[in-house]
Amino acid sequence: MQRNSILCPKCGLLISLSEQTCPYCGLRSPGARWRRLAVFRLLADPALLVKTVIGVNIGFFVLALLMDLPTASLTVNPLRLLSPSERSLFVLGATGVIPIDGYHRWWTLVSAGYLHGGLLHIFFNMAAFRQLSTVVVREFGIRRMFAIYALGGVAGFGASYLAGVGLTIGASAGVCGLVGAIMYYGKSRGGTYGTALYKQVGMWVVIMFVFGFAVPGIDNWGHAGGIAAGALLGYLFGYTERKRETAVHQTLSMVCLAGTAGILAWAILTSLYYRLF
Repeated sequence: MQRNSILCPKCGLLISLSEQTCPYCGLRSPGARWRRLAVFRLLADPALLVKTVIGVNIGFFVLALLMDLPTASLTVNPLRLLSPSERSLFVLGATGVIPIDGYHRWWTLVSAGYLHGGLLHIFFNMAAFRQLSTVVVREFGIRRMFAIYALGGVAGFGASYLAGVGLTIGASAGVCGLVGAIMYYGKSRGGTYGTALYKQVGMWVVIMFVFGFAVPGIDNWGHAGGIAAGALLGYLFGYTERKRETAVHQTLSMVCLAGTAGILAWAILTSLYYRLF
């Protein structure tokens, strides 16, 4: 069956495949074949992007577990259930003072956001990402959402590194970037909706930090850095009610997506090299 309509790669609205210019955002040649590349499709379809990010996280979690075979051990501790070893996490791209200062692996500031230390760890992070990304897409747009998520993760791990954290992983740094953007939006917008959103997310932040100080091994520096970066990026990018997504936002999100894909591919290749040789 021939397809006669597409989602505009820039604004994400449904248009005819034969349109020379998008009637909503003015993008030229929205139906061009080169615009149907994966990077454009992902940044035009929020549901597909969210599913892809979650799928990549799950894929890296499974890969980390497989790298521990046949020496992997089981545990009845629910907090350590299906936990990859530090060695597997390190070679796949865990970040912190040890990888960066000891091995000059600066690229791990990106890859660490796709690694998790256990089944509960990845479950709660992905559940939070799915919920919060929906809010940020609605208020900022899909391109700004992904840029905030990617850059918030790098900033969070950068804060961990500066604070002297030896080894750290998890999507929570990027998720906290989304939290920071929502808090900025709620405070800036005000009104019933904005205030309610700010208070709701603010309470979640308080609980997260209380839990983080009570339970050892949680990277509060990464969380704090992600929140601060997310709020700053929310301010710099602006949200939809005040400013529509621009070509700058689109380009930045494409760079973040392509850079992330390249670094994750490098992480897989280097991990296989260490595993085999």
